[in-house]
Amino acid sequence: MSHKILITEDEDGIIHVINLYLKDAGYAVVLAEDGADGLALHAREHPDLVILDIMLPAIDGFEVCRRIRTWSKTPILMLTARGDEEDRINGLELGADDYLVKPFSPRELVIRVRAILRRVGNVAGSNAPAGESQAQNTPANPTRSGVNATVLRFPGLSIDLLARRVEVNNREVALTPTEFDLLALLARSPDRVFTREVLMNQVWGYDYLGDGHTIDVHISALRKKIESDPEQRYIKTVWRVGYRFEGKTRSVTS
Repeated sequence: MSHKILITEDEDGIIHVINLYLKDAGYAVVLAEDGADGLALHAREHPDLVILDIMLPAIDGFEVCRRIRTWSKTPILMLTARGDEEDRINGLELGADDYLVKPFSPRELVIRVRAILRRVGNVAGSNAPAGESQAQNTPANPTRSGVNATVLRFPGLSIDLLARRVEVNNREVALTPTEFDLLALLARSPDRVFTREVLMNQVWGYDYLGDGHTIDVHISALRKKIESDPEQRYIKTVWRVGYRFEGKTRSVTS
């Protein structure tokens, strides 16, 4: 079954081009021309990915993104007609997974879509409400070993890699797919320094064409969610290099 993409965009020319290229790439497409219709179609169609313009009538893309993130982890690729850094930062902080600045190459958009969907994979429950546990989609008796641990535990933090579930002080925290993938990559190798380029390649895919600042915004959003307690700091900045995960003690469920 092909992935379903929801395009929420109000410019006819852009809609036509995106629709054409995505269908040629084998995707099913659902169209909305304003924010209200986009929200309604998302709730009804449960798309695998949303392409969301910022400048929309009725309800703008920022608000659409914010509302979607209250009930769903669907990956979101935002479009903006402005190169304003604040637009990109605002979108990413609200939970968008990636962005493109208009005008953009339709081929690049397809590459971004493929990279996001490949990264997210076919994780069961990716369109479930953001606060809903996905543990029921985990195999009842998964194969586990110390080498291939599926649950990582640190002081105050638990990361279930199969269920894609994160708990801070025994309370579940809703992360976007991108935030979870960043956290999982860092936490699997505590104290290893990851450059921004490595994080981009590992999380977005080797064909990712974004910039290092995207990483900084996602890390900032992730920290706000898992480091609300000033006594619990997990992600350390390595000046001019990248980031590392600092787990003072660690146990695994295997």
